[in-house]
Amino acid sequence: TIEHRVRLLRPTDELRFGLDALAETHWLPADRRLFCELWQAEVAAVPELTTSTFHIVTGLLLPIWRRLPDHDCQVYRIQTDAGERIIGRHIAPTLVATMLRKLGIDNVPTLAPEEAWTGLVEGRIGLQLADGLVLRRSRVMNDYRVELIGFTDAMVPRLKALGLIAEIISWKLRLFIPTAEQGSAMLASLLDRHRLVGVTDRTAAA
Repeated sequence: TIEHRVRLLRPTDELRFGLDALAETHWLPADRRLFCELWQAEVAAVPELTTSTFHIVTGLLLPIWRRLPDHDCQVYRIQTDAGERIIGRHIAPTLVATMLRKLGIDNVPTLAPEEAWTGLVEGRIGLQLADGLVLRRSRVMNDYRVELIGFTDAMVPRLKALGLIAEIISWKLRLFIPTAEQGSAMLASLLDRHRLVGVTDRTAAA
């Protein structure tokens, strides 16, 4: 059988799904003028520069190579704005804590709520929280959302009070954190009640 699929392009991302599913979305046909106006408006909203944090292990790596994560084994050569040259292995934020434990370093950093939120929205990580809760990005009706799973019925009122959205989908209650601006703050409140106990690298699993 042949399945007809569509690819919807946007300035910063794209969506791919079956043509039959297009009717279930909120996309509407547009003429060239309207399309160009909306496209330029979205382009204008993209920040000119973005700042990100990444981790590099440098120095004498050969003796500890086996204790470094297997993900992304490439060696990078970078130069700072001050002219300092660094050669080392890039370590994903989700794997820093595991690496430090393997190296016997007790001062293991925690994932900041802002960094954790970015990783969730981008689908790079999943968060394991106390009380059996798990946060991950899920695709619902051709849209990516941050979903909380593992909750009990008794937890629902408190979680909804924190701002999580409850929806019945296929006769099942599901909870989501809105991906709007308040999402990061909502995640921080959730982590205050249910501490972070683990981070999974979903890019490696994919």
